[in-house]
Amino acid sequence: MPITRRTLALGAVALAACPARAQRLSEQPITIVVPFSPGSGPDILARIVGDEMRSRWGQVVVTDNKPGASGNIGAAAASRAAPDGRTLLLWVNTVLMNAALSRNLPFEPVKGFEPIIELAQGSLALAVHASVPFQDAKALVAASIAKPADIRYASPGRGTPHHMAMELFKFRTGAKMDHVPYNGTAGAVNDFIGGHIQAMFIPIHVGLSHARNGLIRLLGVGSSQRTPLAPDVPTMAEQGIPDVEVNLGYGISAPAGTPASLVERYNVAFNEVLADPKVKDLLEKQGLSAVGGSIKQFAGRIDEELPRWRAVVQAAGITLDQ
Repeated sequence: MPITRRTLALGAVALAACPARAQRLSEQPITIVVPFSPGSGPDILARIVGDEMRSRWGQVVVTDNKPGASGNIGAAAASRAAPDGRTLLLWVNTVLMNAALSRNLPFEPVKGFEPIIELAQGSLALAVHASVPFQDAKALVAASIAKPADIRYASPGRGTPHHMAMELFKFRTGAKMDHVPYNGTAGAVNDFIGGHIQAMFIPIHVGLSHARNGLIRLLGVGSSQRTPLAPDVPTMAEQGIPDVEVNLGYGISAPAGTPASLVERYNVAFNEVLADPKVKDLLEKQGLSAVGGSIKQFAGRIDEELPRWRAVVQAAGITLDQ
């Protein structure tokens, strides 16, 4: 059968339509270090993007959960990995919070990593257990001032966004609540929905199902605008409590010294993943909004947010060095 121009053209189209399996991001398995426990928001996000890497490029991806110390254990492990592109960190903005909270971290929070991309952002909501009567944030504040010993709040650990959000809330309002830190999200949420803890700043994607089941009550979101996932829940500012804005920020970083060519390649790949409507839908179901963008944009976000957290830590008088 003679080879015609039309045959060659059809062959080219067919090849273009095939997945680029031969062009894997790495011929070796890629490990995404998640500095929080399985089932947490960062873990779910890492598995979503990891699955996409497997399906798009035939890439072997391993998720390595290293929880503890408000994300410091996992971040430290990732910073010590060889800068060869085979180890990535599921970056969480606790890295910046920890840098503001302590000068004795076992890794360099900013200079120890190469920023690749900001993956997503999520909202935190102030919630109370259904057994307590508070219907809004100001009622919780008033009750906590009247009887400080009656209200305890949970977090997945010291220095986590949940902890920082509540300490900022206390600083802005004068609320009085004792902090009960846990080693991970699961334990904190389980004790909270079980009624052992009265209050918590909880990721919106985690809190919604429990609120719908009548186990907890969402009093307000810690973002500048209401979230589409819970449009009936007001912001703090709407309740007369300004400047209590804490978002969950997630990204991908690599150990310092990773070649710029690899960092750029990862940035392009993750942007492609985040542009997929299916991925956006998966993230929205977790209460997250896809971000994406350039390496420079992610680095700029880090440069802007670190001074902000240092100011919050100084104002609230909290530290990890105790």
